[in-house]
Amino acid sequence: MNIHNAAVALRELGHVTRLGIYRELVKAGPEGLPVGEIQKRLTIPASTLSHHLSALISAGLISQERQSRTLFCRPCYAKLEQLMAFLTEECCAGGSGCSLSTAITHKENLL
Repeated sequence: MNIHNAAVALRELGHVTRLGIYRELVKAGPEGLPVGEIQKRLTIPASTLSHHLSALISAGLISQERQSRTLFCRPCYAKLEQLMAFLTEECCAGGSGCSLSTAITHKENLL
């Protein structure tokens, strides 16, 4: 992941509503949630939710899939892993002791 893509992802997650949506989707797991369920859980008006979902989709953080008449949203875990790796890839490169778990500080463990 390059710095531009990381900045876009972090910008979109930097909004309280979008972060809440994303956390609900991550909590739901790879199956994701129907848009109506997200709306119900977070009590967000449909038009507002649509706006926030579009931003998360354009950043590559979530995907949508239509199943019959229901639109499902799913978190893109690969993008989350790339973002985490980007943020921690040079952790402790300055030589000081590292307090982060090696499971999240080393990119090869995530990809």
